Amino acid sequence: MQIPVINTSRHPLPEYQTPHAAGLDLRAHLEAPVTLGPLERALIPTGLSLEIPVGYEAQIRPRSGLAFKHGIGLVNSPGTIDADYRGEIKVLLVNLSNEPFVVNDGERIAQLIVAKHETISWQPVEELSATQRGAGGYGSTGRG
Repeated sequence: MQIPVINTSRHPLPEYQTPHAAGLDLRAHLEAPVTLGPLERALIPTGLSLEIPVGYEAQIRPRSGLAFKHGIGLVNSPGTIDADYRGEIKVLLVNLSNEPFVVNDGERIAQLIVAKHETISWQPVEELSATQRGAGGYGSTGRG
């Protein structure tokens, strides 16, 4: 699949890090480093604008290494970029650790995955088909 892209950053276009990776790493496009204190969040620009095909979305997901090593995540995870959005992709990072974290220009901050989605129409009914689980909610299928 080819995606039209505008790159106003100083960095190369996102690449897959391994042959079978699902996500492409997004890089910070910053004029100066951004320090995130504990529990602080910041909207980090990437310098990228995309033209996602209709019927697809781009999902922004956290990087597992940043989450594990530094407690850095995304406030809205996964974030969704709709097919009709043409603005710059920005990543809403949050520092969930007890230590400040510095985001530097060019640092890999998130992953981008392009995924197909369906557009639905509602079918109002009086009842839904029965299942073994039924209306069992959180934790209803076992421990945890």
